[in-house]
Amino acid sequence: MKGDGLWHRFSRGSSRLWQRPDWPSFAGVDWADQIMDRSVTDRFHAKQGRSTGRLVLEADGRRLVVYLKRHYHLPRWRGLLAALWPGKGWSPALAEWRHLEWSRTQGLPVPNSIAAGEFLGPWGRFQSVLAIEELGGMLPLHEAIPAARSLLNSRTFRTWKLTLAQEMARLTRILHSRRSYHKDLYLCHFYILAADIQAIPDWRGRVHIIDLHRLTRHPWTWPIWLVKDLAQLLYSSEIVGVDARDRLNFWRAYSGSARPSSANRLLRRAILFKWRRYRRHNQRKVARRAAQYRGE
Repeated sequence: MKGDGLWHRFSRGSSRLWQRPDWPSFAGVDWADQIMDRSVTDRFHAKQGRSTGRLVLEADGRRLVVYLKRHYHLPRWRGLLAALWPGKGWSPALAEWRHLEWSRTQGLPVPNSIAAGEFLGPWGRFQSVLAIEELGGMLPLHEAIPAARSLLNSRTFRTWKLTLAQEMARLTRILHSRRSYHKDLYLCHFYILAADIQAIPDWRGRVHIIDLHRLTRHPWTWPIWLVKDLAQLLYSSEIVGVDARDRLNFWRAYSGSARPSSANRLLRRAILFKWRRYRRHNQRKVARRAAQYRGE
């Protein structure tokens, strides 16, 4: 860490860096000095002081593709806490880096974390960056499922979805059994190989989960977050190729029983209630956008 004293961190700032050994050969040994301003290759999105973008790098005949997640204006209270207790994960970059590392230790397939940096300026100004390796040759499930539907015959497609739902349920249960919750558990955050839409693979280890920046452990308030995760997944399943039988297959694999207990029935009612709220909220948002478009 550059600038290790408390007064130095408060008055002049400091930086903390984490990296895979080969990262400097791709990004440069001085990558931390220019990473917040570096132009990305494509898929750039920015809003509310943060951005994501895809960056293609080459070195010594090798290629590395990463997504940069950058936060340019983090709250000063986070910066002040980072000055007081450095290394505690006050930045989104370090938090997600640790979430990815933890997830791997639990047997969850997740993207590779390549580099992270925290940049603390004077008097609490705070920025962070995370570089995550692209899941090359993979598709999010909201794209993969309709694509598989167009390639497979109906009977094979049904089995394909059943086995996929069972693996998704297994991964979700790994998280939830540890009282840990994704908080953005949508189909678009599950990835599979593009090649796996053409046949029925052994799914174990082939379904990846991304966007773990909000992952949190809730040992006491876990029922709230359990319902939220499962309602989000249910809401996002309203796409071409997914039907009620698929949702039931997931639920049976997740709950571990074809005959629900009273606790499972209560959980299911809570999930459906939350799902309806998501639908109503989205419908209102769509209506507002339509009204703005019409100039009303």
